Amino acid sequence: MTYESEIKASGGEASSVHLDYDPPERGSALTRRRRAIIIGAILLLAAIAAAYVLLTAGAEEEEADRGSQAPAITVISPGRTTVEGQVIATGVLAARREAPVGVVGEGGRVVSVPVDAGDWVRQGQVLAVIDRSVQTQQARAASAQVQVAQADANLAQSNLDRALQLVERGFVSKADVDRLTATRDAAVARVQVARAQVGELQARNARLNIVAPSAGLVLERNVEIGATVSAGSGPLFRIARGGELEMLAQVGEEELARLRAGVSAEVTPVGSSESFSGQVWQVAPTIDNRTRQGTARIALSYDPALRPGGFATARILSGTTTAPLLPESAVLSDEKGSFVYVIDSENKAQRVAVETGIVTSEGIVIQSGINGTEKIVLQAGGFLTEGETVNPRPLGK
Repeated sequence: MTYESEIKASGGEASSVHLDYDPPERGSALTRRRRAIIIGAILLLAAIAAAYVLLTAGAEEEEADRGSQAPAITVISPGRTTVEGQVIATGVLAARREAPVGVVGEGGRVVSVPVDAGDWVRQGQVLAVIDRSVQTQQARAASAQVQVAQADANLAQSNLDRALQLVERGFVSKADVDRLTATRDAAVARVQVARAQVGELQARNARLNIVAPSAGLVLERNVEIGATVSAGSGPLFRIARGGELEMLAQVGEEELARLRAGVSAEVTPVGSSESFSGQVWQVAPTIDNRTRQGTARIALSYDPALRPGGFATARILSGTTTAPLLPESAVLSDEKGSFVYVIDSENKAQRVAVETGIVTSEGIVIQSGINGTEKIVLQAGGFLTEGETVNPRPLGK
């Protein structure tokens, strides 16, 4: 609205002034509208900020709740350890060089067995005696035949000597001398034949004694007095040459590849807490295609506690290796092979395949798959699933 007013100046003249002026009611309305808009905007921004804060706090709280509900899992970082390699194997004890002893002659009835299992014998010692009453008479008869043949040879020689004395006088012809010489030679030959027959019978009689082919320990005695034996009776005794024993350790083909002749071993018989030192003297050149195992032969000195045929366990040294060493509880396996659970930076369990090596009293050597710096689940890995969030706790904290 425009208002027009007359104002008298100091000089008495009047002037006319026009003013643009809004009534007080209209101005206050506009101010209130602007203020309301600003306040509304401020309130809207405050509401948005409050909602953001609430949502962020809710997410953090939910994440905290989720973290607090995650299972607590003990983890370890094994690092790398220098381990003395060893192979644990089982097998049987046996004689290193076993000598079966049986009948080498015609056999007969056993009349004496002067040794028993567990006895030490020397080379050539009599183990059993077979009745030789008939053979003895035959030997005597043969000896008598030697005497008869020798007498005939002596007579033939005398006849030849006389003929040679008479041939110079012309009483005996040259043909008679030749005939007497042949007779003498035949008689001498018959003596040699008779003596050879006696020697044969004596050798046969000697073979009726069953003797030890070498010094050693008698492992088995399979004959008794009164038994009738022959060449087909099988071994009557078994002797460990020199008393030397061995263990036939059955080793997997992977472990067998790491063994060499000359490495040391400790052998513990079943039922005994005592261990015996030995040495691998032969590694089998072949692998059984059914069991995938080979034989490592461990030489052992004689000891009464080592009984051939018994079962034993061997710990064979196979050099040193540097690798992560994990407790058995940390290593799992299924149809896909061996594996461990590694906790990543987001505290989630990740399955990692590993290749296991030798097993020691301290744990299992891991040949590949991890380097030892990872956080590895120590226990309860069988209850985890890959990708599961956990609350890792280092061992001892």
